[in-house]
Amino acid sequence: MFRFENPIFLYALAIIPLLALLHYVMNLVHRRRIRAFGDPDLMKALMPDVSLWRPEVKFWLVNIALAMMIICLARPQYGTKIDTRKRKGIEVIMALDVSNSMLAEDVRPSRLDKSKLLISNLVDNMTDDKLGLIVYAGDAYVQLPITSDYVSAKMFLDNISPSMVGVQGTDIATAIDLASHSFTQQEGVGRAIFVITDGEDNEGGAVEAAKEALKKGMRVYVLGVGSPAGSPIPIPGSSHFITDNSGNTVVSKLNEPMCREIAQAGGGAYIYVDNSSSAQAALSKYVDKLAKAEMESTLFSEYDEHFRDFAWAALVLLVLDVLLLARKNHLFKNIRLFRVKEQAKTE
Repeated sequence: MFRFENPIFLYALAIIPLLALLHYVMNLVHRRRIRAFGDPDLMKALMPDVSLWRPEVKFWLVNIALAMMIICLARPQYGTKIDTRKRKGIEVIMALDVSNSMLAEDVRPSRLDKSKLLISNLVDNMTDDKLGLIVYAGDAYVQLPITSDYVSAKMFLDNISPSMVGVQGTDIATAIDLASHSFTQQEGVGRAIFVITDGEDNEGGAVEAAKEALKKGMRVYVLGVGSPAGSPIPIPGSSHFITDNSGNTVVSKLNEPMCREIAQAGGGAYIYVDNSSSAQAALSKYVDKLAKAEMESTLFSEYDEHFRDFAWAALVLLVLDVLLLARKNHLFKNIRLFRVKEQAKTE
């Protein structure tokens, strides 16, 4: 596929026909002045070194070189260029609970925002690793397939909210199962699933899912966000809290026993997330312990630049313009490639 990165510069090509028109008008004026000065045949005899075709060739050499330089500015690109590198790293899937209970503010600014900050800081410290994002509530979805594109990871992370999953609940089992199928097929790479939740598992089966993931060589770590004492769940955009069918305020409590049980079944560890930075340090510690292996990563994909081809063409044309004299060259006076043409013009 061919394209221009900066196509706005192509508008400057309109100057080429304008220069050609101006050149044509100037030639007419010049010829009229010569005819007014004297007989054309006599003037030709008085100016033996004047060439009829050299000025035209020089004009078009410069004009075409100008067009080549304008195209250079527009940056012509063709095809794609994919840069892959061998690097040693690990693969991490972050499964983030986005149920309404994650809006509770017993951890500032909220359970969900604190979790997103943990992941963002982890991404900032990654260099040769791959990361994937899964969001879940009553169902689970891949928000970002596993990648080494950290810019995209943070962009997707910023857009995560409870509205992304229409089915409410907390189905940790489905999230772990989806995460276990989201890694690459490369052998020998350290893999880990980090489940971030407040532990209110309404669906069950999370322990069994963690055991299955461990059998596949994927450790499951659980980050418990919130407080065991619990906190009401604010309704976004209002000062009210979520209530049950009886009108009582719903209090969401961190279920630490269940979080520990899942982490133990998955061969990982439980990390308690509060308002301190201890959870960030623990998360980084466990990530660093994972076995690193050499893997191939696609760093970027972009169009291949071809402006150099046009730059070289412009340079060659300008050199030819400098070497070509506007008057006849006596070194080649016996070579008359344009003799017939010139005779026809004089007739």
